[in-house]
Amino acid sequence: METPRFGRLITAMVTPFTPDLELDLPRAQELALRILDEGSDALVLCGTTGESPTVFYDQKMDLFRAVIEAVDGRAPLIANVGDNCTEDSVAFARDVAKLGVDGLMAVVPYYNKPPQEGLYRHFRAIAEAVDLPVVLYNIPGRCVINMEPATILRLAHDVENIVALKQANPDLAQAAAVIAEAPEGFDVFAGDDELTLPMMALGGTGVISTIGNIASSRFREMVYAQADGDHTKALRIHLELLPLMKALFLTSNPIMVKKALELLGFPVGGLRLPLVEATPEQTAELARVMRHLGMIA
Repeated sequence: METPRFGRLITAMVTPFTPDLELDLPRAQELALRILDEGSDALVLCGTTGESPTVFYDQKMDLFRAVIEAVDGRAPLIANVGDNCTEDSVAFARDVAKLGVDGLMAVVPYYNKPPQEGLYRHFRAIAEAVDLPVVLYNIPGRCVINMEPATILRLAHDVENIVALKQANPDLAQAAAVIAEAPEGFDVFAGDDELTLPMMALGGTGVISTIGNIASSRFREMVYAQADGDHTKALRIHLELLPLMKALFLTSNPIMVKKALELLGFPVGGLRLPLVEATPEQTAELARVMRHLGMIA
């Protein structure tokens, strides 16, 4: 089976902060290498899990530069450049493309609720402004609107460098429709760890993951078992990790995954408002799940 351009397990990396909530670039470099050492094929930088709404453009550029330097070509790096203003997204995409990342990701514009034609023009404008491959990011739970399969397929067929979709929509019928009609080489990634197995069963490529920050090795086993046709093994690992997948979403992402890294002895700092720290009850439940899996004592 041909290896996908970005691999099958892409981790959406958290963004480490110092105690005063400035970027912790040395820790970001350490985390990137840690995740790759544990089995992730590639990284998404400053996505939802990377707190993109509260990391401003100049800070994102600093983060991208730091991780590019640390990874040094070892694995693909995908930088999130999407915003809800097309002009801003295009300008930022052009700036980021000069840094040396391997791809760009852009989210469905949030809050302003564009119609499907507006989505088509938005993503086409971003992709045509750069020479890099572009990943569409559909997450209606955060963006209010859903990018319909017809719009995704139109972009996939019309724009050569739109090469993949992160589908964080639990409607598997929509994922199936895209997978069935997408051009050859167009990758569909689950945007929710829990949906990785069923989406791959429909022909999806893999996942852009949150759990990869803390359990890349075991999750990689699941993803590649499914890709290799060992569905029994894949299902066994899925069921094993399912309580952890759920625990990481006891509250808004990335609150719990940052807490999980702290519990693992690899703290990455706090969260910028309006996100807040996990409650004692949430922390206790997460620790219980991690202890059950043998991740912590």
